Amino acid sequence: MQRMELVVPCHFGLEAVCKKEIQDLGYDVHTVSDGKVHFIGDAEAIVRANIFLRTGERVLLKLGSFHAESYEDLFQGTKALPLEEYLPKDASFWVTKAGSVKSKLFSPRDIQSVMKKAMVDRMASYYHQSFFEEHGAKYPFRVSLYKDEVLLCLDTSGDSLHKRGYRLKMGKAPIKETLAASLILLSKWREDAPFVDPMCGAGTFPIEAAMIAAKIAPGMHRHFTAEAWENLIPKKEWDYALEEAGDEIDRSLLESKKNSYGKMVDIQGYDIDPAMIPVCRENAERAGVGKLIHFQEREVGKMSHSKRGGLILTNPPYGERIEDKRNLPLLYTELREAYEDLDDWRLCLITAYEQAEKYLGKADKNRKLYNGMMKTYFYQYNGKGRK
Repeated sequence: MQRMELVVPCHFGLEAVCKKEIQDLGYDVHTVSDGKVHFIGDAEAIVRANIFLRTGERVLLKLGSFHAESYEDLFQGTKALPLEEYLPKDASFWVTKAGSVKSKLFSPRDIQSVMKKAMVDRMASYYHQSFFEEHGAKYPFRVSLYKDEVLLCLDTSGDSLHKRGYRLKMGKAPIKETLAASLILLSKWREDAPFVDPMCGAGTFPIEAAMIAAKIAPGMHRHFTAEAWENLIPKKEWDYALEEAGDEIDRSLLESKKNSYGKMVDIQGYDIDPAMIPVCRENAERAGVGKLIHFQEREVGKMSHSKRGGLILTNPPYGERIEDKRNLPLLYTELREAYEDLDDWRLCLITAYEQAEKYLGKADKNRKLYNGMMKTYFYQYNGKGRK
C-alpha cells in the first residue's frame, strides 16, 4: 500500500501520550510538535488510527507544505500540489478550516477562498474541464499557517474523534472524551485499582476508564469522512479494522467484572446533582460499559472507600463565574480532606483554578495543559505518607 504522512492533532501538553498510542498501534512517529504528532502509514493506518486512538482529535492526511508570504504564493503553492492523486473528478472539496499563527496571511476566509480557487485550477488542468459539479464523496481540507509555512491536509475523520457517540447528554462544564482518556493514560491507572471521580458530571472519566479496561475501541460505533473515499481506502480495510476492534474487547470482563489481574473492576462516579446520575447511566449504557460503573449522588466531602491504593481523577469547577469562585476554597478543601482519609490513594485533577494548591497542598507533579484555549493545570498527588 502507498505510504503517506499522517498528522494527529492532540491537546497541547499531551503529545507524548498520543505518540505512545500511535507507537502501540505499530506505527513509526517521526515528528512531534506543539499539539501535533506526525507518523508514516498507509490506508490501513488511516482506518486503524481513527478507530483505535483515544487521545487524538482527528487523523489528517498530509498533502504537502510550502512557504507563503502573499496570496499569490498561497495560490501557486496550493496549485503545485498533486490533488488529482487524492480527489476523483466528482469529489466535493473545500477548505473547511484555516488557522494562522505568526504569519503574514491571517484572514481565514481569504485563505480558504484563494486555496479553493487554486484547487479548482489544478483539477481543471488535470481533468480538462472548467466546471465541477462536486456531487461525489466529501473531501474536506484543513490548512494551518505557522511562521508563513503552510501545511495542507485532508481531514479523514470528519467529526472530531472526541465524539465517540455515547455522550448525547452533558453537564455544565463537560470535558472532552479525548482529554479525559489522555489524563487517564497519563495517570498510569490500571484496572486492578479502584477509580473514583467525585464530580463526574456526565460520567466521562469513569466511562473512558471502563472502555480502557474493557479494551473497547473508541471509534467502533461512529462514522468517518474517509469511509466514502473508495479511491484511496478499500472498504475491506474498514471491515478488517472493525473486526480487529471487536476481537480485542474483553467480553469476559464485561460479563463478570473480573479483570486480567483476578480482581473485580471498581469504577465509581459521584455527583452532587441528582439529575446527572441517570444521564451518566444512559451514557455508560451507550458506551457498552454500564455494568462496570457505579454512579451515585454524593457530595465531595462524603467521598469514602474501604479499599487501598485507588485513584481519584476529576475535573472540578474552575470558578468561571464570580459567584461560583466564592465556593471554590471550601470545595477544594473538602476534596483534600476526603482524599487524606483514604488509604494510600492518588489524586489527579485538571483545573484552571490558580489557587488550587493553596487548599489542596503542593502537588507532587504539576503539568500545564490546554483545555481548548483555556490554560489548565494537571495536579498529581501520589498518596505516599497518607493514612
